[in-house]
Amino acid sequence: MYAFGLCIDRHYLTPGLAMITGLADSLTPNARRTAALRVLTLDLAPDHALLLSDLAKRAGFGSFDLAHRAPLRVSRMADASYITVTTYLRFEFTAAFVRRPYLIYVDADTLVRGDLTTPLNALNPGELSAVPDEFNPAVGECPALPGAAERWPHLKGRPYYNAGLLWAHTTDLPAIRRGVVHALIRQRRHILHNDQDALNLWLLRAGRVRPVDAGYNRFEVHRYLERGNWVRRVVTRPLRPDPAAALVHFVGPEKPWQTACPPTDDVREYRALLRRALRHTRALGAAHPEPVGLR
Repeated sequence: MYAFGLCIDRHYLTPGLAMITGLADSLTPNARRTAALRVLTLDLAPDHALLLSDLAKRAGFGSFDLAHRAPLRVSRMADASYITVTTYLRFEFTAAFVRRPYLIYVDADTLVRGDLTTPLNALNPGELSAVPDEFNPAVGECPALPGAAERWPHLKGRPYYNAGLLWAHTTDLPAIRRGVVHALIRQRRHILHNDQDALNLWLLRAGRVRPVDAGYNRFEVHRYLERGNWVRRVVTRPLRPDPAAALVHFVGPEKPWQTACPPTDDVREYRALLRRALRHTRALGAAHPEPVGLR
């Protein structure tokens, strides 16, 4: 019925291993056997692809496939401080590659704790499901989409969505891609957060978004509290770990697989998962991949 879509380049091989392990933990054995994993990459070598495939089989997934793709030619990296053009690959999934009615796209810098498939039950054809962004809650009230609220005053206050977790019918993937291309060509001056801003520009124009509960894409904020209090002015919820969150998202330049990342509770939980993923790879006889971050 559904496939999980991941975009992994050579910098994100190690978190990709943790992601596959976490997704397996979130599903029952029977659900894993019927679920598919689909990976798009710019630059993974054949031995890396084999490692991911072998881990997916060991974890119990019934189907795995990996393909090399190039990002959109009109891709714009307005912010490249810690993000690479690999982020645009999320729009290169096709129905022919996914081979399932539904695609659940998941960012690799996340910790999966619960079942991510439930929002599919409310997804109508033509819609994209997404979670409102905790750091950029509304158009015109955050840094995202600079100038958009001034150009289109009726958009001010509209929700802005994070692109780290998305649910879609695979038949709708071409329309989403076309909408992103349109935004990148016609509305480039309003793009700050790369492909995420382009996606939101399409969502605002098309109105085809189904909001999903915040617990499906909860930001890990305690790393920021260790460096300053700005997050208290932005995030309105209580700033404590959310044990009910189905997914924890490590947004920003500090990632939990990097040794310099502050060891918050969520980071320690992630690192325990990562150690288990690496034990799986050693059991497969694979070379131990060194944890790396973006350089």
